[in-house]
Amino acid sequence: MIEKIVQPYPEAYPHLEKSTVEAGFTMASDVLTCSLLRTLAASKPACKFLELGTGTGLSTSWILDGMDSSSTLTSVDNDPTFLSIAESNLGEDERLNLVCSDGGDWITGNKHLKFDYIFADTWHGKYLLLEEALSMLNKGAFYIIDDMLPQSNWPEGHSEKASQLITDLENRKDVIIIKQNWATGIIIATKK
Repeated sequence: MIEKIVQPYPEAYPHLEKSTVEAGFTMASDVLTCSLLRTLAASKPACKFLELGTGTGLSTSWILDGMDSSSTLTSVDNDPTFLSIAESNLGEDERLNLVCSDGGDWITGNKHLKFDYIFADTWHGKYLLLEEALSMLNKGAFYIIDDMLPQSNWPEGHSEKASQLITDLENRKDVIIIKQNWATGIIIATKK
């Protein structure tokens, strides 16, 4: 029951998925995570969204599908080849601002901005510059990360980094978190 998505996928998703495979991008969020991203996005009308780690735009398409017409999404990635796939499939959506930049540079240069929803799907904003990313959240905002259960593509030593990140989030006083042993392992934090 909970491992099957019955609702329609975003319109751009099939072409994005095909282009992702052809480009050899293997770090995309799984479809269960993406469906959760869409549902959570729908709970934030007229809000500002941030995605750190666009990749080819698979998860971006689901976030956009959940957003209302008054919301905006800034999505940041440092790989122009993968970002061009997102641009060619999603670039006409006026709510979307795709940014080609190093995640650390982008966070450092934009730390004054505030968001109602951050999906941190890359090192910066998750394992690096966590404090800075969390400071960009408005009160009541979501901070979402995935791939917190062991993955086959994790490099040696990454398990310890993931465990430390979980501990760090559990010990924070400015967020309330839920850890989900579902999909690839998801943590959702809400800013107090």
